[in-house]
Amino acid sequence: MSIEKLYQSADWKAEKHVPVIEGPAEVGAEDNFSVTVSVGKEIAHPNTTEHHIRWIQLYFKPDGDKFTYQIGNFEFTAHGESAEGANAGPAYTNHSVTASLKVNKSGTLIATSLCNIHGLWESSTDIKIK
Repeated sequence: MSIEKLYQSADWKAEKHVPVIEGPAEVGAEDNFSVTVSVGKEIAHPNTTEHHIRWIQLYFKPDGDKFTYQIGNFEFTAHGESAEGANAGPAYTNHSVTASLKVNKSGTLIATSLCNIHGLWESSTDIKIK
């Protein structure tokens, strides 16, 4: 089985598990820019010990290239766990990250995420070089 068959996608405005990619549609070659990836932008995703986003990954696939390049892997490890019980802990991470990067070719940004209950999710957006 191919891993791509395990990824789910949907409109992030109607599905709380889809990673949302926010950044410029066009950038100058070699210019640094920021991209934010979050889960639950329109419909909040729970962030509890029992139901949470474990990680977000961001990739770049240059147009015409065979390979995809990983920009970052971001883990979220605090979900209210505590020796006192579930959701009794003092710390919760928020499932949103911002990466600073530069690209010298047009291509596609791809974000993936993992919900501990509902599995793997993905989305993508194109980015052009001015």
